[in-house]
Amino acid sequence: MAKLYESGENYLETILILHLHDNFVRAVDIAHEMDVSKPSVSRAMGILRDGGFINIAEDGNITLTESGTEVAERIYERHCVLSQWLIDLGVKPETAAEDACRMEHVISAESFKCLKKHLKKEHPNVDLKKKK
Repeated sequence: MAKLYESGENYLETILILHLHDNFVRAVDIAHEMDVSKPSVSRAMGILRDGGFINIAEDGNITLTESGTEVAERIYERHCVLSQWLIDLGVKPETAAEDACRMEHVISAESFKCLKKHLKKEHPNVDLKKKK
C-alpha cells in the first residue's frame, strides 16, 4: 500500500464526510468542499486510486475502499476529538476546527488514545464523533 501524506488523508476524510451527507460523491463535490481546483482533485484521486484507497465508478462516484475507510475514520475521529478538546479549553469553534485539522495528522496514537480516554472520563455524555 502507498504511503499517505497529510493531503491524501484530508482527501479521504473529505470523501467520508461527503458520504455521510450524500451517498454519491463526485470530484467536483470534493473540489467544492475542500476549496481546491478540479485538476488538483483529479490528480489526488488518481494517486489514491492507485494506492488502493478509493474506487471510482464509471459514473464518477467515488467510494472508499476498506483501507481508505480505515484511514478516513481514524483521521475524522481525531478531528472530532481534538476539536471538542480545544472547544472545552475555551477555543472558538472555528479556530478549534482549523487547529484540529493540522493536529490530527501529527498526534501519536498513544497521545490520542490518552486524550480520548481523558475526555470520555471528563465528559461521558459528549459524542466525540459528531459531524463537521
